Amino acid sequence: MGSPGSANGRRGDYVRIPEEAEVASKGEGDAAAAVKAAAAAECPRVLRCSAIRWWAKVAVLGIVLAGAGAAAVVFLGPLLIKKIVVPILHWESTTFSRPSIALICFGTIALFPSVLLPSSPFMWLAGMTFGYLYGFLIITVGMSIGMSLPYFIGSAFHCRIHRWLEKWPKKAAFVRLAGEGDWHHQFKAVALLRISPFPYIVFNYASVATNVKYYPYIAGSMAGTIHETFLAIYSGKLLQSLAVATSQGSFLSVDQIIYNGIGFIVAAASTATITIYAKKALQRLQAEEEIL
Repeated sequence: MGSPGSANGRRGDYVRIPEEAEVASKGEGDAAAAVKAAAAAECPRVLRCSAIRWWAKVAVLGIVLAGAGAAAVVFLGPLLIKKIVVPILHWESTTFSRPSIALICFGTIALFPSVLLPSSPFMWLAGMTFGYLYGFLIITVGMSIGMSLPYFIGSAFHCRIHRWLEKWPKKAAFVRLAGEGDWHHQFKAVALLRISPFPYIVFNYASVATNVKYYPYIAGSMAGTIHETFLAIYSGKLLQSLAVATSQGSFLSVDQIIYNGIGFIVAAASTATITIYAKKALQRLQAEEEIL
């Protein structure tokens, strides 16, 4: 046991320690606040640099893909067109009448999505045979049925589709945006999902699990696939031009190459831009829903 004086001395020393610790912790807090402020000031510049790097990567990838596509068109295109496309077009033109071709294109575009089969080749065929006006009408009406049938068929399997979507929670979160909000919100979400890289055939059935109403679903779907329709018609017309030139034992003239090359670049760039915009718009829409 020590003397009372020594005990008081120890208590005095014990009381002074927290004061020093408090000063030190305050200094550390000020330093941490300064670091956070500096980091916040650097954040916009870091984001700008990241955005520049991302666009640079996209540009490089686009140039590489364009070069590979050009090489494939120049070296492999004529051979494939001569051996595959020209015989198919010749068989189609000599076997079926124009009304029969229109009925075949319409039927496949309307029915194939219900059985999870792609209908793009028949969109190209419609573009080749009927051009932009009648080809657009055939494709548009066929697609409206092709997107409506899975909606009504999938209603009978609502619970099963919902369980299937739970296996991919991130994609399911985007799909569920279509079933939230009012008519305008659903229309916008469906249109953006149609433009985005989300698989066209899968969304036909997956939309049922979102409880989206039919009218905003079909209106948003039609609005979101207009660019795809024109791109399919353009691709068909381009393929037809190449096939005609190849069947005549020649290739496209310089004017045709420039015209089709510019058209292809504009179509590809527009599609990429619209797709990127739709993806970012969907992310903003999802962030707004999470805040609310």
